[in-house]
Amino acid sequence: MTCERFHETGLLFYGLLPSDFKLQAASRNLALTGIFSVDSDFETKANLLVQHLTRLNSVAIAFSGGVDSAVVAKASFLALKGNAIAVTAVSPSLAASEQVIAADVAKAIGIRHIEVATNEFENSNYVANPSNRCYFCKQTLYSAMVAKQAEWGVQVLLNGTNLDDHGDHRPGLIAAHEQQVQSPLVELQMTKADVRGIANFWNLSVADKPASPCLSSRIAYGVEVTPERVHMIEQAEAAVRRFTAIREFRVRMEANLLARIEVSPSDLPVLVSEPVRTQLLSELKAAGFQTTTVDLEGFRSGRMNERLAAPNLPQVELRIP
Repeated sequence: MTCERFHETGLLFYGLLPSDFKLQAASRNLALTGIFSVDSDFETKANLLVQHLTRLNSVAIAFSGGVDSAVVAKASFLALKGNAIAVTAVSPSLAASEQVIAADVAKAIGIRHIEVATNEFENSNYVANPSNRCYFCKQTLYSAMVAKQAEWGVQVLLNGTNLDDHGDHRPGLIAAHEQQVQSPLVELQMTKADVRGIANFWNLSVADKPASPCLSSRIAYGVEVTPERVHMIEQAEAAVRRFTAIREFRVRMEANLLARIEVSPSDLPVLVSEPVRTQLLSELKAAGFQTTTVDLEGFRSGRMNERLAAPNLPQVELRIP
């Protein structure tokens, strides 16, 4: 995979050449003068984001309903009113509960909300689940949005990528670059902490919502991603929510239909206590898992990416022209 990395103003960008940076000198100066310091106030940052978006005529935001895209959607609506729309990709990899949250958040913001059915499961590269699977998902989403731009009457596509995302394994950033999708949070050097602070300032319901990547991200690289398997994961995670009060967790799928439940170490006793243990075993077997395990290391976001250095990990080669 050809994926250049370049440092500028302390940022790590994947697949972007320095000439492609949308960071403007004004944004850099704001960082230098302290607007982005730890002590800066989130109202100022919120207003700055809104002001930054007023330069655009019309936008469509790739909108999952998570805190990042919610903040971009709110700022876009404040800046552009009816010239901003939020677009949610709907496919088997989106949990039904997350689809409802996205619709509710968009309604609370007041922004026009459009759901677009995407067909990433028809792409053999995506189904094979290589380590850069996310690229093919985002490629499908952004291509669908580009195809609808004229119909929607929008000039610019936005996403909710924040500054911290550039320090992680994010093949989807390459797809964003290819389709000229802009990342206003990165342009203003805003971190995840900034995003949550702004969301709290705006009283967004998802301000403290744990990250919830697509269901396909729960499946170990190299294990095929299918609608049936992501539905199994959706059922398993629904069971954890139903039988416990644990907020942040994952049910991962390994080869041979093995479920690996990750929770924080402090929540481990909850999973093995009765009747929770028996209830979860029953529900996960009913969902189709042959074996259910608990990860003693505990929950860590992006856990599957820790295996990226493993030899022979499948990957589909990508090249940026």
